[in-house]
Amino acid sequence: MSRDAVVAKRYAKALFEVAENQKVVSEVEEQLKLIVQALEQDADIQKFLSLPSIDPDKKIAVLKAAFGDRISALVLNTVQILISRRRQDAIAEVYAAYTKVAGDALGQAHATVYSAQALSDAELAGVAAQFGQITGKTIIAQQVVEPSLLGGVQVRIGDRLYDGSLSGKLERLQKSFKI
Repeated sequence: MSRDAVVAKRYAKALFEVAENQKVVSEVEEQLKLIVQALEQDADIQKFLSLPSIDPDKKIAVLKAAFGDRISALVLNTVQILISRRRQDAIAEVYAAYTKVAGDALGQAHATVYSAQALSDAELAGVAAQFGQITGKTIIAQQVVEPSLLGGVQVRIGDRLYDGSLSGKLERLQKSFKI
């Protein structure tokens, strides 16, 4: 595990403990997601935050102005600490670690469902329910359309991949012939 991942996990655990005490766990997760999405979508913001010549207070002021009331003081303080310690690159890792810590504590797991074609909401809920029985957790599923799968689905929960895709089956069949 990299040093950044260890640091991100510490921040995530501390943030989760405070959020749990204030009973705002899911709100904090959504606000972190909002910040990460903004950073991923705008390279200029990333560049601005990473410039060491700009005072951390100015960076924080810009973020406060950009997000306004959409971000709670709890999340803003966490981001402020990361920026003031020049760890703004770890914000996405803190979000990922937070979702894992919160999911473990609440009996939830995030899953990415890859399919060749878009699934209906009912089909996605069915996949989530099926994997909920397998894992013993409530599955929060998001869908990604991946035409190269040809058919079937792949489900990634954490670092585990369940491959029920047609392309995966063909690949396993091909490997069995090479023996």
